[in-house]
Amino acid sequence: MNIILTGSLGNISKPIATKLISKGHSVTIISSNTDKQKDIEKLGAKAAIGTMEDVTFLIKTFKNADAVYCMETFGFFNPNFDYMQYISQVVHNYKQAIEQSGIKKVIHLSSIGAHTSTGVGILQFHHLAESILNQLSEDVVIKFIRPVGFYVNLLGQIATIKTQSVIISNLESNNKEPWVSPQDIADVIAEEFDSPFDNRKIRYVASDEVSGNDIADALGKAIGKTDLKWITVTDEQYLNGLLNFGMNPKIAADYVAMQSAQRDGSIYKDFNLHKPILGKVKITDFAKDFAIAYNQK
Repeated sequence: MNIILTGSLGNISKPIATKLISKGHSVTIISSNTDKQKDIEKLGAKAAIGTMEDVTFLIKTFKNADAVYCMETFGFFNPNFDYMQYISQVVHNYKQAIEQSGIKKVIHLSSIGAHTSTGVGILQFHHLAESILNQLSEDVVIKFIRPVGFYVNLLGQIATIKTQSVIISNLESNNKEPWVSPQDIADVIAEEFDSPFDNRKIRYVASDEVSGNDIADALGKAIGKTDLKWITVTDEQYLNGLLNFGMNPKIAADYVAMQSAQRDGSIYKDFNLHKPILGKVKITDFAKDFAIAYNQK
């Protein structure tokens, strides 16, 4: 198939591209960074340089493709950024490009929490994105991939670990929750491209179920800090920490609300009804990669 991938050479899109190319698919990777073109071509893919905000570019790029992988991302630190408005624009652009190109096979990177528009904090944008894409004609088959929390988000704790030997969160230290590796997400998406597009579907992805204490133990052993602890703070304390770090106030508040929904379990309501088989990358596997990143900083 001729497949279009969004997400540039990110930690999901790059391994998807590698797998698809190895299976003989023709892959075009969209990136807004011209410096990525050579690296994209080294993978054996074609580069399409442009932005998700440019619907004309998307229509041109999607033309003659058999399938497309769509995802959305944004920064957290612009104080005036309206992330819901931005997501609405980007996904409407995807919708228009899919309609005008005639693509009938779509895989969309969504998230846990997309089952509802309320009570999930920042993850409400995934519900919005799914709702917009579901307006496409019924002959467009969409596979919504809903991963849980990413291991790689823990890399943001490196500075605090180095200075205080703690991981600070508003999540409870003893509660086991699902986490996921981008590699396992990429494996699922590559698999879905090679599976029949018979009907619209939702598929959750998770790699391991561990508590905060389990995470602190695994990461601490990997970096030689066996005294590493997971420290739970209040929502207010966590929010103040994010604001002091310079995060957009609305995004910070919604991020804290998301983790509050994790803490009380409400965010996992639909996930628990459709639990996937856990992937291959466990927290102890990720800890090795974490140690590499930790030692490089």
